[in-house]
Amino acid sequence: MASEEELEEIRKRKYEQMLQAQAGAAEEEGRRKEIEEAKRNIIRQILTSEARERLNNIRMAKPEFAEQLENQLIALAQSGRIKSVINDVQLKEILRQIMPRKREISITRI
Repeated sequence: MASEEELEEIRKRKYEQMLQAQAGAAEEEGRRKEIEEAKRNIIRQILTSEARERLNNIRMAKPEFAEQLENQLIALAQSGRIKSVINDVQLKEILRQIMPRKREISITRI
């Protein structure tokens, strides 16, 4: 059977591992927040206030789609393919182009 000293040593190691894991999680959270802040700054630069409002509305309804749209807009801006600030009308056109086409379904009774 393990002695008290061995058990105490095991407890200390487990405690240190737990502290390291918490520190790593806090560091990861900090990096994630920095990335989110950078993304918000870029979006603020490339979209007008009306377009940002539309993007926020999309985020409430479809968060994954809004995240994908943001990433695409940021990639376009960083590659230099966006020459000016995108307004609401231009954002609507972009949305029309990337939204999946809905199939028309009609039911007829016999």
